Amino acid sequence: MSIPQFVPMRKPTVPLVVAGGAVLALALAGAVGCAIARTLTAPYSGRRYSTRILGVSRNDDQSTVTLGDTSQTRQQGRYGAFLPDGRHIRFSTAIVTSATGVAREVSASAADALAGVERVSWTGIEFPTPNDAGLHALDANIESEHGPIPAWVIDSDSRATWAVHIHGLGSSRAGTLRGVQIASELGLTSLVTTYRNTVDGPQVGSRRPTLGIDEFHDAERALEYAIEHGAEQIVLFGWSMGASIALRLAHHSAWSDRVLAVVAESPVLDWRATLSANLPGAGLPSWTAYLAYPWLTFPQLARPMGLASEIDLDLLDWSARDRIRIPTLILQGRYDRSTPWRLAEQVAAVNPHVTLELFEADHTMTWNSDPGRWRTAVSAWLTPRLDKPD
Repeated sequence: MSIPQFVPMRKPTVPLVVAGGAVLALALAGAVGCAIARTLTAPYSGRRYSTRILGVSRNDDQSTVTLGDTSQTRQQGRYGAFLPDGRHIRFSTAIVTSATGVAREVSASAADALAGVERVSWTGIEFPTPNDAGLHALDANIESEHGPIPAWVIDSDSRATWAVHIHGLGSSRAGTLRGVQIASELGLTSLVTTYRNTVDGPQVGSRRPTLGIDEFHDAERALEYAIEHGAEQIVLFGWSMGASIALRLAHHSAWSDRVLAVVAESPVLDWRATLSANLPGAGLPSWTAYLAYPWLTFPQLARPMGLASEIDLDLLDWSARDRIRIPTLILQGRYDRSTPWRLAEQVAAVNPHVTLELFEADHTMTWNSDPGRWRTAVSAWLTPRLDKPD
């Protein structure tokens, strides 16, 4: 039997090494882009209980809770928290920062509720229900192609002018109640709505959000509901992604001629800018946002990722000169790490229909940072624009 000879492999040539490196780099870039796109469009998975409770002090005069020291817990203003059992508590505006954490005053009942609780979910929601906001609401169902959409109707003096309130991505109807209060005081009937794949909206497909593309159709059903019930003109209140939806309704809805004005809290004016702004917080450079765009905008990549169709990011870009043609009030925080306030400043500078009010606040927290100023700003801007019936 002959022994086969061992033939050594030749070393790869330089072109092959370069080509192999390029393929590896492309594969890595594709994987990173896919991961970013999947995270951005991840289905709602519930609240995150990440704010630590370090201690609770009770006495007859006041009770105090010590929280982990974070950029959120250090913010001046009115904030709250949800407990794992679903209860909601409020923190006072007074804070004391020390080496051990951030102390905020709470009611005696809140201190009792926090006994034994290790972590809570920090929130800007001040009123978990309409009753907590001093509002009388009727439950309603808005019909859509994917089933009923729950809503609240808060009646006021006028049945001719309605306000439709649209919450943001990952939030709930309760988040908009901060704005419903002033709408009611101005005499507007409010419709507080939601949309597909939210905590109480109809569940559709893979349950992935489409950044406002498909959610727009559910919000448009809310406009139809208001009109069917007597609305002759509509003011849209939108929060974050809800503000982007509101802008699209005001310009592209079948009922856009009924839209009188838009009040936009921390609006997503451009998803590309928003994604770039959020990535550094996840430990990635902002330029990696470009790696995610193909997974969002090309149908060949969007569908395998779990989206029913591609997302037209240009359609959701409101940053161009004169793109906004409806009177719009933007309320934006200088500490906003999600939707860049500089972009809102640029949009206001080149668009005569846009008025900008800046606050020392984080994303969707301008009301919380200064409720009095927020209410005054909205009232002063909106009142002259209301065409009240005789």
